[in-house]
Formats: sequence, C-alpha cells, structure tokens
Amino acid sequence: MAYETLECTQADGVGTIAFDRPDAHNSINARMGEELPDAAHEFVSDDEIRAIAVTANGPAYNTGADLTELSADGTDEAHVRSLAAGLHEFVSQLVRAPKPVVVGVNGVAAGGGLGPSICGDIVLAAESARFEFAYPRIGLSGDGGSTYLLPRLVGLRRAQELALRDEPIGAEEAVEIGLATEVVADDELDARLSEEASRLASGPTKGYAATKRLLAGSLDNPLETQLANEGETIAELTDTTDFARGHAAFGGDEPPEFVGE
Repeated sequence: MAYETLECTQADGVGTIAFDRPDAHNSINARMGEELPDAAHEFVSDDEIRAIAVTANGPAYNTGADLTELSADGTDEAHVRSLAAGLHEFVSQLVRAPKPVVVGVNGVAAGGGLGPSICGDIVLAAESARFEFAYPRIGLSGDGGSTYLLPRLVGLRRAQELALRDEPIGAEEAVEIGLATEVVADDELDARLSEEASRLASGPTKGYAATKRLLAGSLDNPLETQLANEGETIAELTDTTDFARGHAAFGGDEPPEFVGE
C-alpha cells in the first residue's frame, strides 16, 4: 500500500514504520490518522514480518495531533474522535502484535505521540529524545494509550506526576524510570534499531508472541490463573518447529536457526 504520511519498508523479516511528516514535526493529520491502522495491520498480519520497528523521519518523533487542523471553536469533536480512533487502533495493534515491536525514538514524543513512543516491547531512545505528556498545555486529557501505558510502566504515582506536572523527560531519565529500554547516540539510532529488530526477527516468533500475551494479562489475573495460563501456553509451544530446533541445538556450539513456526 502507498502511504503519504508514513514510510513503510520491509526487509529480512523486519517491517519498519516511520512517521513521515518531518516538516510538521510528524504531527498527526487526518491522512495519518487514516494510514496508521492500515500500516499496523499490514505488518501485524503478514507472517513474513517477524518483528516491527517504529521510528520517524526528521528531528522529531511525533508531536501528536496537528493543531492546524483544529479550530478550538466548539466544532472539533468529530475530527478529534476520528484522529483518536486511528491512533488508538495503531497502538492497540502494536501492543497486541504476535511479534516483537521495537521503537526508536529519535526526538520529541509529545501528546498523541507519547503512546506510540512507549508502546514497544523494546524502546530505544536517542540522546536527543524527549518524552512529554503535553496535554495540559492545551487543556485536554491524555490519549494514544498514554493513560494505559504510563501507570503500567512507571507506576501510578509517577504517572500522575508526569501527567499533571507535565515536565519533559530526557532519554537518560526515561530509561531510569522505565519508559525506555536503552539510550543510544543520535547518529547510531537507525543502526541500533535495525540491529535490535533483526535480532528479534530471527528469534522464536511464536514463543515471543506467547510471552507477550502472558505479560499483558499478568496485571489483570490472579496468581492461580496466570500460572494456569503459563502451563497451558508452554505445553502448546512444544508442538512447534522452533522448539524442536531449539531442543536439538541445546548444549551445542551453534545457536538454533528459528523459523517462526
């Protein structure tokens, strides 16, 4: 599919989605709101894609809704609902994707761009990255999955601080509090993102998917339910090609060559 606001590429089992409105700080306009869920679905549903990378072109990662499309005169409700629907479907598909998602945050991620910056399984933050809730500055509440992800990543008390005080978080602090995984030099982010996504794309895709499901359900399940889910899931995975390959290679000199089946 051809996209106007996103650059989508795939190679060696990795599908890469890059926000591509650099002149507008990669803000989300009506067209991007339409394209985001389509791009996510394209890579999530493609079995040849075994890992997804998300990043951005230009100096900013994503600054949320394009405010030039809003009038603030009481007529914006339908447009904001539409933008939120597209963004939310994008975030939901990435969080629930049955394959690893790696995010490379190359600059400021603010407002509606915050959720997509922290929704990955691995989040690489360039030294120039900055994470900002930003909604209080325009009198709005959070969206893009931010109010779901923040408490789970940093705890409720810190999430309240980030959302209400609305102070920017740099890359180093983002790693310290759990928003990001690793700080990367600006000029090394693209290479590091490619390396990490490629590594995960060559791993046991079904095992990764199952682990993601278990982790996602862990905060909602009592211990006994979670243990039962773990037992059922690990037993089912013994009937996969990747388990057979991992078992055969265990203890040897060569790592297994997983195929995602």
